[in-house]
Amino acid sequence: MSIDVHQHLWTPPFVDALRRRTAPPRLDGWTLLLDGEPPYEVNPEDHDPAVRARRAAGLDLALVSLSSPLGIEILPPDEAWPLIDAYHAGARALPAPFRAWAAAPVTDPDPVRLSRTLDEGFVGLQLPATALLDAAGFAAAAPLLDVLAERDLPLFVHPGPAAVPHGSPPWWAPVVPYVQQMHAAWYAFRAVGRPRHPTLRICFALLAGLAPLHSERAMSRGAPGRGRVDPDVFVETSSYGPRAVDAVIRELGIDVVVTGSDQPYAEAAWPDLGAAARHAVGTANALRLLGGPRDAAARPASRPEPLPRAHQRPEQHTRPPMPPTAPTGKEPQP
Repeated sequence: MSIDVHQHLWTPPFVDALRRRTAPPRLDGWTLLLDGEPPYEVNPEDHDPAVRARRAAGLDLALVSLSSPLGIEILPPDEAWPLIDAYHAGARALPAPFRAWAAAPVTDPDPVRLSRTLDEGFVGLQLPATALLDAAGFAAAAPLLDVLAERDLPLFVHPGPAAVPHGSPPWWAPVVPYVQQMHAAWYAFRAVGRPRHPTLRICFALLAGLAPLHSERAMSRGAPGRGRVDPDVFVETSSYGPRAVDAVIRELGIDVVVTGSDQPYAEAAWPDLGAAARHAVGTANALRLLGGPRDAAARPASRPEPLPRAHQRPEQHTRPPMPPTAPTGKEPQP
């Protein structure tokens, strides 16, 4: 069994909804138009469900989510909901091995509507990191996070919209503001999110922008929790390779690291740490994040049932020292 917790796939209902818009975010044919960014030419094959199913042939479960950098979750409710409803409609119809994270506008945090969506078999909720940067953000999202906690379902934190300075190269947004957002959201959850939501399981995209590697600096400035690892706070590996993944494992231990690829924008990369590590990151840890049984990936993706309440959060533990591992010298391909 293998699980990828982070993919994106724009289904026909979602594409049609973007094309009907007259203001960004919108699609003109296959040209994506966003505020403050140059036009982006989307490859139609990247969002063809049949093509993507073939690409995912080696996976037992691939979790797709709304593309939060589009800024849909921060639109006014009357603009956000039609796009989110279209995303949900397309995601429900995806073939195996796909399942999906639910979405919700942070401008209209409706717990009743989220509950109905989760009843349709979504594995949890994704929110943009830009909505969770501080105490005010977590307070606004609290009604949605309470629904997740009550249902024992996880939250996925993904980069949100990014301001790109004029003249910046194409790689600027994913390398600079996305990383900054994830770093801030990691520490905001540690400071205010976890005390408010003590049982919530959460996963941060792109290794939380490598925020865990700043623990020494945080503790030198008075942050509590030296040597403590929250077993319900996960990070996924998208866009990083052997050196970064190895460093985060040394800081957090391997039990909270899960595989994410960010398909179709990147490929999953994993250091050669052996079969046991591959099983932990590619399967066992993801199943614990989702809170379901080991056969969760075998259910039909077109009409999935909600994952059962099978997870009990253990107490925080102190991470034992990691044994040394040799770097592979291999770098991920762009």
